[in-house]
Amino acid sequence: MFLFFSSLFSGDEQFYGRWDIKALGTPPTRSWWLEVTRDRDGSPKGRFVGSGTGALDDTPDLAIHDGELSFSFERSARTFYNMLPRDAPHNVTLGNEPHLVRGLYRARVVDGRLKGTFTIAGQTSPLAEFIGVRAPTLPDKDDGSWHEGQPISLFNSKDLSGWVPLIPGRNGGWMVKDGVLTNVAHSYDLVSKRTFMNFKLHADYRVGPDSNSGIKLRGRYEVQVLGDYGKTPSKLENGALYSRIVPSVNASKPAGEWQTFDIRLVGRQVTIVLNGTTIIDKGEIEGLTASWTPVGTNPYEVGPGPIVLQGDHGVVEFRRIVVTPLVR
Repeated sequence: MFLFFSSLFSGDEQFYGRWDIKALGTPPTRSWWLEVTRDRDGSPKGRFVGSGTGALDDTPDLAIHDGELSFSFERSARTFYNMLPRDAPHNVTLGNEPHLVRGLYRARVVDGRLKGTFTIAGQTSPLAEFIGVRAPTLPDKDDGSWHEGQPISLFNSKDLSGWVPLIPGRNGGWMVKDGVLTNVAHSYDLVSKRTFMNFKLHADYRVGPDSNSGIKLRGRYEVQVLGDYGKTPSKLENGALYSRIVPSVNASKPAGEWQTFDIRLVGRQVTIVLNGTTIIDKGEIEGLTASWTPVGTNPYEVGPGPIVLQGDHGVVEFRRIVVTPLVR
């Protein structure tokens, strides 16, 4: 359920809390996330997903004045465009060399929703509009009361049955060869037709050195897939809940070897087992990770969502993908 507090708050208070945000445009569009809290001195501060890096970033200049929330980031123009809706007008001259621009985010609370714009400093027309709702409470807990339903194989080892491209009508970026599902580098994400709420996911996968992919749960939360054998665990390395939860250890195998994920998601609690080692144990997912919103998927964290295989970065292979719903 959604918790709308705008009627209880007045003035600046209406902005505080966590917001699930959709950048408006032609599907698929971008999902963003914002948290507004108080600093030690009582001034507002924030964390934001949607600044172009793909990660969760602090908002160093967040302010609230005259009923308007504002913050900004300095990034390359190309970086910002990576986080904008597909039909955002590219009206910033990129040139032949990367250059920094300042992206301005401004929003007001209207009828309990966060409505705003994204504009490049010096430009008069916004590149994107966005609308946010307060992040819902997900009461389900992984408390031992759940039991397994019937396992569902999402990959039949023959073709792409059961999957659709993230971008409607786009094909040719994924293929099946010798029973293995793989992508062409920098193609597109693949979305399961079936959706799930609470579940276990088993996946066999293989990546090359430094190859970058991901498995998105409910189409909202990305588990990082990365060739990072021997590296120090971080929130951007293999098995991390991308930019949010750091694995306890690096359990990755060397590049080119088959590896296994066993992922359990109940409400906001996620457990991730990589190659037989528990690397995240009932970690609490605070909110969305950076992602495109698949067509027909609710970006506001309500209800079930699809499994998404990231294919717009490096090459990744899968040979078994099984989802087991969890029920009471």
